[in-house]
Amino acid sequence: MKKPIIAISMGDPAGIGPEILVRTVADQSVTQVAHCLVYGDARVIEKAVRETKLDLKVRAINNPTDAIYAQHSIEVIDFENADPANFEPGKVQALCGKAAWEYIKVMVKAALRGEVDAINTGPINKESIRTANIKYLGHTEMLAALTGTHEPLTMFETPGGLRVFFLSRHVSLIQACNLVTKERILIYIERCQQAMDQLGLSRGQLAVAGLNPHSSENGLFGDEEINAVIPAIIEAKRKGFQVVGPISADSVFYKARLGLYTAVLSLYHDQGHIATKTLDFERTISLTLGLPFLRTSVDHGTAFDIAWQGKASAMSMIESILVTAHYAPVYKQIPALG
Repeated sequence: MKKPIIAISMGDPAGIGPEILVRTVADQSVTQVAHCLVYGDARVIEKAVRETKLDLKVRAINNPTDAIYAQHSIEVIDFENADPANFEPGKVQALCGKAAWEYIKVMVKAALRGEVDAINTGPINKESIRTANIKYLGHTEMLAALTGTHEPLTMFETPGGLRVFFLSRHVSLIQACNLVTKERILIYIERCQQAMDQLGLSRGQLAVAGLNPHSSENGLFGDEEINAVIPAIIEAKRKGFQVVGPISADSVFYKARLGLYTAVLSLYHDQGHIATKTLDFERTISLTLGLPFLRTSVDHGTAFDIAWQGKASAMSMIESILVTAHYAPVYKQIPALG
């Protein structure tokens, strides 16, 4: 099978992105399944190669068609926008925030043109992005704006196949509870099923987590299950969706890990994050679905406290590329979400 071309953004130059990127591109498990095309500054990548003492040659190119993907080389779409002499490792800087944004913009255009098969985003720093006066602080917001996609869908996946969707993301816990409505849950059940279709999991069963302890025990500990969750599931089943629940949150993730469910719809941010990251913190991978292309990323930040010190683990990025290579060919064959 032809190896997919995966575009990887360097992320914030002052963070751990460059280091974990070069370690990832050099990893044998990655080179066996994918062609990696880096979007960044070749000088930063060269510095990262020197400091990690990897046997790699950096090839600065202008277009994806110029890449040759030779052994022991890194193909870099070179922006020349982050001279290592002009920024300080491990610090919030406008130069680095602006550079990270520019990599993403151009990489997305390449994906929309079909020049790459999927994208993988290196870690960015929200403070650096804000300091650079970029109005989109996070990757999801950036990707939504650049592709015209309304509210892209986030899914986490861990080794072994635990997959988790989220009904809400970065809102307060009170706001998250207020978002647990029949209408929203029904919409998300439909969106999750579409996303599973995109990943080739069309026959899978979705489990909806309960919000309250023991899914409220028939109203003993809250009425959200009775008034919102159960009615949404009944309506979704009537429409033909393979969905079950609510399943108590203290067991649903374990059962999904055993393979009883293909994916879980978590009803708020920390409910699903705690489950996946406790299971495997370093290899929990974030997928953004509903875009015209597949996007994956590491599920950690720039780690300024250890940046450019040779301490950063590339395990998460390696795993994210392996997940991307697995899903990219299937994702392209299924229409994007409406």
